Amino acid sequence: MMKQNQIRPNGYQETIRKGIAAVRAFPSGVSRGAGSREEQLARLKAEIGRADALVIGAGAGLSTAAGFTYSGERFDRYFGDFAARFGIRDMYSGGFYPFPDAETRWAWWARHIYYNRYIDAPKRVYQTLLETVRDKDYFVITTNVDHQFQRAGFDKKRLFYTQGDYGLFQSVDPAIRKTWDNEDWVMRAMEAQGFVRDAGGVFQPGSAGVAMRIPSSLIPKCPDDGSDVAMNLRADDSFVEDEGWHRASAAYADFLRRHADSHTLFLEIGVGANTPVIIKYPFWAMTAENPKAVYACLNYSEAFCPRKIEDRSICIDGDAGAILEQLK
Repeated sequence: MMKQNQIRPNGYQETIRKGIAAVRAFPSGVSRGAGSREEQLARLKAEIGRADALVIGAGAGLSTAAGFTYSGERFDRYFGDFAARFGIRDMYSGGFYPFPDAETRWAWWARHIYYNRYIDAPKRVYQTLLETVRDKDYFVITTNVDHQFQRAGFDKKRLFYTQGDYGLFQSVDPAIRKTWDNEDWVMRAMEAQGFVRDAGGVFQPGSAGVAMRIPSSLIPKCPDDGSDVAMNLRADDSFVEDEGWHRASAAYADFLRRHADSHTLFLEIGVGANTPVIIKYPFWAMTAENPKAVYACLNYSEAFCPRKIEDRSICIDGDAGAILEQLK
């Protein structure tokens, strides 16, 4: 497999290089785009219709717009006991909390995975996006790890999850470079805590309350050697880029090559400042390189573009779900 990975293109590394280069390529400041909101919406709708190819880059803002919020009512409902005992304020920070034992830590992660990976998002934002681009030649690159593109019906062969997947475990042993599905474990761990399925099949806290620990026998282990496991999420060099990851990376590189000179719309949705070098900056660079390309940014309070490509950019400030509904 290593030989094959060395030969085939690595879209992730290529896009990172473009992103790093783009930081130095746009020294003249940024723009919020030209024209009124209505004009930009109309232009985006026209570009989606005219473009030969769509490259969709999605960040956390898209899932937030779909209702996958990490604080507030969802957090209080499913993690209120953890908040009360440990002072955790949101799901994101809970992922880094030093829990007192493995039974408690994996009880947390079972809930975190389930409510952000194995249920549909509360709002149909991903489905609306699919309805908008279904008939186009598209490809999706995303830093999201919640699998919502695939759940909404996007073609799996047109998806590249760069930062991992809540639905996968990996061994803590660096010599074991593979991943495996965790769905069966998650369901058993939810039941062990006392969650019960509602009429729609979604786990809810049971009437007798829920436990904050799972049995020691349920602590997940690597099937190869019984070693401890970790989430398949990119945090450092221990992240496992498995065979599926490499296939998706190569497919992304191939899509970009095939459309390097096409009328391509780079549609960025909900990408913040945490990982701009993966999506935002490369999109800027590829738009600048291709005079037929157009860059569009949908973002709540962070919709902007370099002045260098302002004439071929569309920047729409607002909730991504509301914007996509308006495009319909």
